[in-house]
Amino acid sequence: MASQPYSYSGQGFSLLRDKGRFVLPPQFRKTVRESSGNKAILCLAKHDRWTCLTGFGLSRRDGFEAQLDREEMLAAQRGQDFDRELRSVQLNGFSEIPYDESGRFVLPDHLAELARLEDQLYFQGAGQFFVIFSPAELGGMGQGWEGAQAACRQFAAEAADKAAKGGRA
Repeated sequence: MASQPYSYSGQGFSLLRDKGRFVLPPQFRKTVRESSGNKAILCLAKHDRWTCLTGFGLSRRDGFEAQLDREEMLAAQRGQDFDRELRSVQLNGFSEIPYDESGRFVLPDHLAELARLEDQLYFQGAGQFFVIFSPAELGGMGQGWEGAQAACRQFAAEAADKAAKGGRA
């Protein structure tokens, strides 16, 4: 796998579909595939501070040691304790989720539980990764999240309208 930087931007939305599957939005799907060595593998983990998931491709793990080094150095500069082993477990505890050509994937129950995800997923690009929120959790994020909250409301309304008309969202 190339260790070039991959970047995720934009937003997306998915309703729970048949067979318990969600759809990875196209703008994220392409980058995930490229950053996973052209394999349809989505990496998902619980965010370390927020009630949501982080998503990324396999190549991101190549930068975990450098990230640990940075976080440890910053903690030392602040005079804070840093549990490198715990943070390493958090970073490397992601699940590898296969998805099909249309981006359909099954969200493992344990990840859905950790992020309080039910039948709607909101995707938000965040640079080296993206986050996946339930609309309810995103709605409670507070100041600074207004743009994502507005986009999520719009996408949810459009998906509900499309579903009511017999289409897929």
